[in-house]
Amino acid sequence: MPTSTRRARERAKTRERIIEAALHVLEADGIAALTIRRIATDVEYSAPVVYQHFANKDALLLELVAHGHRLMLTEVREAADEPDTDRRMTRIASEYVRFAGAHPHLYRVMNDPVVDGDERRRVAEPAIDVLKELLTSWSTAHDVALADPDQACEILWGTLHGIASLGHLGQIGNDRARHLAEQALHAILLGWRTEAPANDRAARG
Repeated sequence: MPTSTRRARERAKTRERIIEAALHVLEADGIAALTIRRIATDVEYSAPVVYQHFANKDALLLELVAHGHRLMLTEVREAADEPDTDRRMTRIASEYVRFAGAHPHLYRVMNDPVVDGDERRRVAEPAIDVLKELLTSWSTAHDVALADPDQACEILWGTLHGIASLGHLGQIGNDRARHLAEQALHAILLGWRTEAPANDRAARG
């Protein structure tokens, strides 16, 4: 194996260990405990080694946000395979809220303004794109023309985030939050389906 290849693999493994340690600290003790010094101690590296991979805590937090979205997509993949389009959307809603309850500190960082908003949006794009695809499939199946698909996506995302926040903060409990998320998505989708024929009639009139 060439020396350059071996070094690249070692560097990748070191970066992975740092991320795993950061996730462990975050989930166990929250964002306040997440420092470069703490991470270096946990992985038994010097702080400069950690800084070789992440310039500062903000860069590490951004990587955790990206990791959170990748993990969330992995965990909701089964729900996305549901053949019935309406059931698929409500199952996605339930799984989103379940994820927030299962990973409360990570979920909070994924949505915390401590991470730059534009950067959070950038690393969340893959998850947003999946939601857009699901919404497009739903609208096609029901012949519903959404006037602004991006806005529709934001409505769904915002609704789920609000309910998930109630759940993972312990105000209503995660099980009830999942049920409410399913109800909320059903109501929104039903509303869009109901509005579509009325809009068509208005356009013809």
